[in-house]
Amino acid sequence: MVATVQEPETDTFLSMWAKINQVEGKKSEKNSSNLESYKTRLRGMVLREEHVAKVVKSRIYSVAVHPSESRTLVAAGDKWGQIGLWDLDSSLENRAYVFIPHSQAVSCLHFSPVNPAHLLSLSHDGTLRSGDVTRRIFEEIYRNESHSLSSFDFLASDASTLVVGMWDGKVAIVDRRTPIPSPEISVDLHSKTRTVHVHPVRREYFVAAGERNVSIYDARHLKSRSQAVVALSGHTKSVASAYFSPVTGNRVVTTCADDSLRIFGTQCLSSLAPILTTIRHNNNTGRWLTRFRAIWDPKRDDCFVVGSMARPRQIQAFHTSGELLHSFLSEDYLNSVCSINSWHPTRYLVVGGNSSGRLHVFKE
Repeated sequence: MVATVQEPETDTFLSMWAKINQVEGKKSEKNSSNLESYKTRLRGMVLREEHVAKVVKSRIYSVAVHPSESRTLVAAGDKWGQIGLWDLDSSLENRAYVFIPHSQAVSCLHFSPVNPAHLLSLSHDGTLRSGDVTRRIFEEIYRNESHSLSSFDFLASDASTLVVGMWDGKVAIVDRRTPIPSPEISVDLHSKTRTVHVHPVRREYFVAAGERNVSIYDARHLKSRSQAVVALSGHTKSVASAYFSPVTGNRVVTTCADDSLRIFGTQCLSSLAPILTTIRHNNNTGRWLTRFRAIWDPKRDDCFVVGSMARPRQIQAFHTSGELLHSFLSEDYLNSVCSINSWHPTRYLVVGGNSSGRLHVFKE
């Protein structure tokens, strides 16, 4: 599928994109600094006027940050299938470039871990695509018109296989090395599957968040009506997301409509996962805002950010102990709720997306 670019100066942008992706990205370095040093770094991240921009037309459903160390490139997917790419370091008047590879909400975006020139996007329209920006083509990886897709993640570290979640509780294991994807596997979540996320170390395991259900499954042993390996219990309303901690996978953070963020201990994957911490947090976003999803800082195993309904508007950073580490705010440039957020994998940079298609980048 050939995507549409709506802004001028396209050739300059595409040549920059090709050049930046010829250089191998810096490998993620896990942060070993103590918590006080980390908080000092967070306080040094600021939002400037030139780091706020309307990148897509409508409500943002997904955000991804390119791993480049030399340039700041951010992607956002919106309610109507648009994907905006924003080059913050460009000197051009138009720094955002819009593609339209989907017809419905783009609910999940990831840059490929082996080739960051490729941006993978998943949509409620039932398709998963891999975008080669330099060719302006978003190739179809997977299609299921019978099911609305909700999320995906890479099962294999080389991005050859993926797990795809669907709103009706099914998942598909997609092997990109074969022309025909594996059949859908029914996972007994009883209702919606909102997010799927793969364990960072033991990649055969993934966690799926549904309607009050959060469970860990073994992808090697999936079958019809599979039973969970571990159930993460205690949610009293629907769960918007669940993610393994990025270094060891020994914790899972969940975001629930019962106004709680919960951290579960998942060091042992053969028994019930205990709740380590419960943080009271207003997650009542209503129908006009994208639901909050607490996201780990990929550099650490104990810190995450989440959107906030508090005034003044802000993005909040928490420690797994429940401590509020820092509030990212700006009286001049942040005046809306940033429901969807994403970290740079190695730099101190966090991006927040709102319901009008606008991105806000806090960075050192």
